[in-house]
Parts: sequence; structure tokens; C-alpha cells
Amino acid sequence: MSSNETPRGPVDSSRVPRYAGPATFARLPRLDEVGRADVAVVGVPFDSGVSYRPGARFGGNAIREASRLLRPYNPAQDASPFALAQVADGGDIAVNPFDINEAVETVEAAADDLLGTGARLMTLGGDHTIALPLLRSVAKKHGPVALLHFDAHLDTWDTYFGAEYTHGTPFRRAVEEGILDTSALSHVGTRGPLYGKQDLTDDEKMGFGIVTSADVYRRGADEVADQLRQRIGDRPLYISIDIDCLDPAHAPGTGTPEAGGMTSRELLEILRGLASCNLVSADVVEVAPAYDHAEITSVAASHTAYELTTIMSRQIAAARKDSEAT
Repeated sequence: MSSNETPRGPVDSSRVPRYAGPATFARLPRLDEVGRADVAVVGVPFDSGVSYRPGARFGGNAIREASRLLRPYNPAQDASPFALAQVADGGDIAVNPFDINEAVETVEAAADDLLGTGARLMTLGGDHTIALPLLRSVAKKHGPVALLHFDAHLDTWDTYFGAEYTHGTPFRRAVEEGILDTSALSHVGTRGPLYGKQDLTDDEKMGFGIVTSADVYRRGADEVADQLRQRIGDRPLYISIDIDCLDPAHAPGTGTPEAGGMTSRELLEILRGLASCNLVSADVVEVAPAYDHAEITSVAASHTAYELTTIMSRQIAAARKDSEAT
């Protein structure tokens, strides 16, 4: 799409009530309606890798429903993301709920296809297992990527019950496979009990830095964002957000809640502080609506995805403008 073409945006809420019509993300067009997208929003209804409460397979559609109230202009970033780039809802990647290995392969293949069109991905989970195949696909295009991982948990454990792929193992596998830039890895929002101190030792050896939820509280969102920007530099960046990085007061609808988490305001402010980073794709996972109240969790997740989409749209528009000027 050139700068002269106008992206197709959301349904006009002054003509069609927000609660009417299909629940695409932010009421955007479907991918098959526009042909191609700069940012494709896709769901992965999969939660066979969870270790505690199931239900994240319904997260993507819950986020879409909650996103009906999103509006076209983002004042926090002074941008209209759906006018800057074509954002479209690519529907769901249908995966096998009974075979984790096959599901991982399916997600990777589908992500390859979408990235191959030139789109960036905004993926709605699903449990955190899906981050591994998404990272594999992104690394094929960009090489090893920097990673910001927002989560209450490390997700760098080796196995659960002998399984190689679970929602607690994706980033250990990613390090082992060489698809992450180990000079630019960070967890944000971690907290709570661990199996032992060795968990932290192993995690450090993999190259991860840790910003705990207590660090965010004490140092503030601006200082944390500045630290993360310096660590990332201009590397291609993937952001993976487990909604349980938020405190259960802000995200009760998740599978493994931990007390003492970030507020939704802190998360959004940190993301806005990363607007200058080279965000190549992102995911928001572990929304389990069966445990939600008044859509608290899915509302937080929809706004989180909106901020990430805005960052990508701004960067796409800037790159297009630079390209057409040369």
C-alpha cells in the first residue's frame, strides 16, 4: 500500500451500534475483505499446554468482544493506527487441541504464511505455548530477535511431566534453538514463589534480565521503559505479553494468577514508552474469560493489543514515507 491509498478502517460506530455486527478486533475488516494487511490480528484458540486453569482457548474471542469499544484515534501515542496502516482481523489459526506438537507446527506454518505477505502479527492467545512457534517464524524473517516478555512467571522451565512444549517452557526452547538475541532479553512483571533459586540462576545463564513487578512499582513506568529501550536498541523486537503480568485485581481471568502484579496503567505506560523500538510482531496470551468478571481482563488485553498495534502501524507508516521519499 502506498501513501496515496487509504486503509479500510473500523465500522463507523455512529452508524452501527458497537454491540452489533461481527466481533472482529476493534471492528476492523476481515483479512479476506481487504486482501492483505500491514498488521494481521490473528487468534490461536489453544490451551492444551496449561499447567493449572484451562480456558485460554476462548481468550481471543473474548478480547475481540472487549475491543468493540476501542476508537480510531489513540491520544496517548497521538496516532490513528487504522488510518496509518491496513490492520485487519485474520481470524483464528485452527490447531489440534489433542496434540501439542502438531499444534505448534500448525501455528508456525500459519505464521510463516502471514509474515510472508509482508504483514506483522498481533496474535491473541491462547496459552503461552504459542509464543515458541511465533518466534520461530519471526526469526526466519528477521534473524534472532530481541524479546520483551511481560509475565508473572519466567516461562524458562525445562519441562512439565516430561513434555517439551508447554506454556512454561517456550522461552527456554527459543534460547536453545538460537532464535532469540540473548544480548537483549528481558522479563517484566515477574513475581511470586519459584520452585527454587536455581530457576533464577538458569534464567540468568540464558541471558534474561528481570524487571519485577516490585521494580515497576518502586521505579515507575518511565524509568523502566527507558531501561528496556536501552537494552533493546535498534534490534528487531518481539513483545510477548502474558496477561497475568497484571495483578489479579486488573486481570482475574487468567490461568495462573499471582498476587502483587502491575496495574493495567503501568503496563500500558511501559508499552507507550517503547514506541521508538523496532516492533516486528507481538502477542497477548493467557486470557481465560471463564474466570473473568465484567470483562476486566479482556478489556485490559484489548487495550494492550491496541497499543502494540499502534506502535507497529506508526512504524510501518514512517518506513513507507521514508521509502517513497528516496
